[in-house]
Parts: sequence; C-alpha cells; structure tokens
Amino acid sequence: MKKLNVNGKTVNFDGDEDTPLLWALREQLGLTGTKYGCGIAACGACTVHIDGAAVRSCVYPVGVVEDGEVITTIEGLSKEGDHPVQQAWAELDIPQCGYCQPGMMMAVSALLAENPEATDEDIDAQITNICRCGTFARVRKGIHLAKTKL
Repeated sequence: MKKLNVNGKTVNFDGDEDTPLLWALREQLGLTGTKYGCGIAACGACTVHIDGAAVRSCVYPVGVVEDGEVITTIEGLSKEGDHPVQQAWAELDIPQCGYCQPGMMMAVSALLAENPEATDEDIDAQITNICRCGTFARVRKGIHLAKTKL
C-alpha cells in the first residue's frame, strides 16, 4: 500500500502502482476536479501539482510519486476558492464549457508561483494546455490579472 499526500491529507492507495495518478485521484479518492482529456499528456486537462510543479497526471504513474511529495489538485489549490488565479478566472468569466479550466488553472498557478512576473513569451512557452472552446485570449488576460493579485 502506497501513502500519498493529497491536498494536505495522507491517503492510502492500494491499487496497481502503474495506474496513472489521474485515475487514483478521480476513481479512488473521488477528486473529480482533475479531468481526463487526451490520455497522452498533450491537452493538460489532467494537470495537478507535485511539490508545486505542474504535472500531467494522465501519464504519471502513482508508483513514481516519491514518499513525502505533495500532490495538489484543483480542490486543494485553495480551501476557500480564493487563489489569485481562481479569483481572476471568476472576475473575467474565463471558462466557456469549463472542462479544461481546472487543468489550466493548475498550470497557470504553477507558472506564477515560479515566475510571478511571467511575460507573454513565458506564457506561450509554458502554458501549453488546450481549450477546445478557444478561451486562450481570456486565459492570457486572466494570467495578467492574477499576477496583480499575488
């Protein structure tokens, strides 16, 4: 049995350690905010943080998570839903269908934690998540608004 630190709680995972982290989070822990998109780490709908770094959980086996590493999902980004990225998303009404937005917010929050002065070039290089609704212009505005709220 593997112990995982998810959103500040220690939880037990008793499945196959080759299971992608996405399925452990969704199916075993009931954290359905993390979405399945492409299954090949291309779209980013499944983005979570491991020790603050954005990780595409659909291709990240549970067995690769090291003891002591902290996994954060969209449910754990902020207990009150008041993370600067969440605030910016709500203020600018960024989501359209919303399916990809948890992964997008996790990628953006990791970027801004590492680089609070991210430029458009930084955003283009590091936010590679795909939104099929085409919210990219609003996402970019949201990132710049979130920077002011950090």
